[in-house]
Amino acid sequence: MALPWRRGAPTPTTRLVPEGPVTLEESYELCRRFNQRHGTTYYWSTKVLPSVKRHHVHALYGFCRYADDIVDDLGPGFGPEATAARAEALAAFGARFFEDLDRGRSEDPVLKAVVHTVRAFDLDPDCFRRFLRSMTMDLSVETYATWEDLRDYMDGSAAVIGEMMLPILEPSDLVTARPHARDLGDAFQLTNFLRDIAEDLDRRRQYVPQEDLRRFGVDLNERRVDDAFVELMRFEIARCRELYASAEIGIAMLPERSARCIRAAHDLYGGILTRIEAADYDVFSSRVSVPTTAKAATVARMMRPRRAVVR
Repeated sequence: MALPWRRGAPTPTTRLVPEGPVTLEESYELCRRFNQRHGTTYYWSTKVLPSVKRHHVHALYGFCRYADDIVDDLGPGFGPEATAARAEALAAFGARFFEDLDRGRSEDPVLKAVVHTVRAFDLDPDCFRRFLRSMTMDLSVETYATWEDLRDYMDGSAAVIGEMMLPILEPSDLVTARPHARDLGDAFQLTNFLRDIAEDLDRRRQYVPQEDLRRFGVDLNERRVDDAFVELMRFEIARCRELYASAEIGIAMLPERSARCIRAAHDLYGGILTRIEAADYDVFSSRVSVPTTAKAATVARMMRPRRAVVR
């Protein structure tokens, strides 16, 4: 019920967009390639969805991935000039999206599919405003004082994506499912934050609340796995698993094929936490990931039809 994506993946999407006009089919295909290249865990999960829904999910991923890459990968450096260039490019991307949405169509290679999806499911434009707000925060905010402050950021970077996804997934009760979709978005995002602590430090960002670092006596800049860091990670992983548990309530409200897709993503992303634990919480030496074989096996299991119960 949410759409995670990997930060800092190779070959940013901003460098993959073709010049010149594209057809709607080509725009959706471009978004699919973004997902396949950069969001491999979720890309495998989308294979469980009916094809009539799958390309719409790729479109939402394409929007989020492209905006995120503007923030992280548009030119070298972290100085004022680089930040200003990123801010200008992100604002232009957002303005182009809302103008095209008002017009009802887009000629932008990425946004053509996105606008089509938003209009097909009557998605709330405010969700996209909140997402872009959080992406803008990444240009100037390096730390978050409290868990509440971090969740304010995650409202736009993660929780809101669960809200975008819900109309496509068609839960039995949209309103009741919404908070659980938001929690799954936050769970995916927090999983990313815990796995990518070292990568985010390289970008001068810390997504572990400062109040938690003080509580456990940890300085992330030291990149040291000691007893204090292990206790911090155990605390954050337990918090994350509470969000995954809430998400399970929402998954039960989805139609079977949609539920299988989100269950696959839920299990694969949740498995990253288990792999962090298996690595003795060392997220500095190497990047924890789920092997492709495990992704394929999970998807294959989810695609098998349920056996009828004989009474």
